Amino acid sequence: MNQVFDPFNIIILAVAVIIFFRLRAVLGTRTGNEKPFDPFAGENDDAQSSSDNVVPLPGRNKPTTISPPDSAPEDDEDDDDRKPIWQGYARKGSAVAKGIEDLAKADNDFSPREFLGGARMAYEMIVNAFAEGDKQALKPLLSREVYDGFAAAIDERKKLGHTLESKFVGINKADISKISLAGGDAQVSIKFVSDLITATLDDEGRVIDGDPSEIQEITDVWTFERPVNSRDPNWRLVATEAD
Repeated sequence: MNQVFDPFNIIILAVAVIIFFRLRAVLGTRTGNEKPFDPFAGENDDAQSSSDNVVPLPGRNKPTTISPPDSAPEDDEDDDDRKPIWQGYARKGSAVAKGIEDLAKADNDFSPREFLGGARMAYEMIVNAFAEGDKQALKPLLSREVYDGFAAAIDERKKLGHTLESKFVGINKADISKISLAGGDAQVSIKFVSDLITATLDDEGRVIDGDPSEIQEITDVWTFERPVNSRDPNWRLVATEAD
């Protein structure tokens, strides 16, 4: 984004980079407190079904054998102007390829490479901030509804004396799965496959969920949104679902 790197904004570059990459992500929708150690399995949002609102917390999925991360698509910067913008990120003729082209036409600053790079960073930041119960760090990254759900989950965890221990191992895959443009807003969905070590402990330090010695593979689909004509370069995660 050109707006981010013009002279006026260069003073706040450090903040802009963090916000740009972090708030490309905002988890899920409102959640209930039926399972304090799994606070994102929640009630329906008016705009989505309950199946779309389920977000697996670290420790929810069964342990799996780790596969080596897929190689990132080779991308020769010198050839960027001579190849389709979707190349390396979507199959020719696919809906995602068309979506990338349409979004690039609507927003000349859009780059799938930069977007995915930022989304990867945002994913890790959001997961870690939630595990640490850092509502202050989460607030600028989340929509109001999503923040309310996160804050409620963190408060409930503290009320019960539970502790979420989490270690982010890495992201194996981050692929664009869907792009849509409607009403001046762009939405991009990304499928993340990540490895985490996580466990929820009670007030006496006993493990009540997850395993502090087990690497688990977590799969999430996060949908980010941004008005294409906005001067604000930041994307906000508006929905998540378990894949």
